[in-house]
Amino acid sequence: MDEPASAFHQIDAPEAPPAHGATVAHIFERLRDDILAQRLPPGARLVENDLTMRFAVSRGPVREALRRLDAEGLIEHLPHRGALVRRLSPREIQELFQIRLELESLAARLAAEADDEDRRARFVEAIAPIFEDSPRGAHEYLVENAAFHDAILVLAGNQQLRDLVIRLQLPLIMAQVGDILTPKILEVSVRQHRAIAAAILARDARAAAAALRTHLERAAAMAARPED
Repeated sequence: MDEPASAFHQIDAPEAPPAHGATVAHIFERLRDDILAQRLPPGARLVENDLTMRFAVSRGPVREALRRLDAEGLIEHLPHRGALVRRLSPREIQELFQIRLELESLAARLAAEADDEDRRARFVEAIAPIFEDSPRGAHEYLVENAAFHDAILVLAGNQQLRDLVIRLQLPLIMAQVGDILTPKILEVSVRQHRAIAAAILARDARAAAAALRTHLERAAAMAARPED
């Protein structure tokens, strides 16, 4: 098997340095976006020297950004290989979905029951993209999907629940299976998002939890692929 390509070789050109004080956050966000968009696919190496050249910075900010990516579970450090984009096994994906089903069903119920009108108004604003009828590519859907699920967690109002769900890596999972997101699959997923949102906005906690469970059960089934 060929050695995975490094980050620098997959991203074409060095970038202009960010504003002073924003360096670590800038590097973290750019690498996170590259991972979730699969510009850095599972198994890709993140070499410090390459990253210092790409971002025109010293090793310190790069190491801190990598530490944050590691803390989010997006990368892993392997002996003699360094930092690599994390590759989830089919079993790990299924186990994570099992947990998410329960946690996000709870979040949908809590969101439907939320009576804070300001939070509900922010929820409506945050999920506006799901009601757009324009065609979506896989990357656009993944960004929209992550924002939609997080909006539910924010409306639910339970920070501990949100923290737990964030650690379960739905964006990474969905990015890893992004190649199966055909236009037809995306169309169904968007309809499911709208059904979840409608139940939450109608304050129907039982329907919201059931609709979200159905949505994630479908996602789990699509992600259940045998090892290569």
